Amino acid sequence: MHYVIVAVGGGIGAALRYGVNVGSGQLLGGDYPWHTLIVNVAGCFAMGAITEMAALKFNFSNEMRLFLTTGILGGFTTFSAFALDFALMAERRDYLMAGGYVLASVVLSLAACFAGLGAVRSILA
Repeated sequence: MHYVIVAVGGGIGAALRYGVNVGSGQLLGGDYPWHTLIVNVAGCFAMGAITEMAALKFNFSNEMRLFLTTGILGGFTTFSAFALDFALMAERRDYLMAGGYVLASVVLSLAACFAGLGAVRSILA
């Protein structure tokens, strides 16, 4: 059942992301990746707000947390999960681990993207 909850939330998040892509392109143009910046910032804000609401005010069920965070926000942007992981490490004052996580995530992800581009180009070109 948890997979269904995440899948439904993910569909909603993906549709919201597409709406931001279309809307930001119409309003701001396509010369800068506004759509990615908007979903990353909005998703990180939502992740922080939902996490605090769940911890301080509301008693969210595991299913509701899965639906909102892994589902909707996961479909909207995975950057929000990255930001929460970093924030939790920083709040634990594990600054070395948090900094290493940011550095590894950015460097390895960019390297993997270029490796994927190169691998496909070498096969198909």
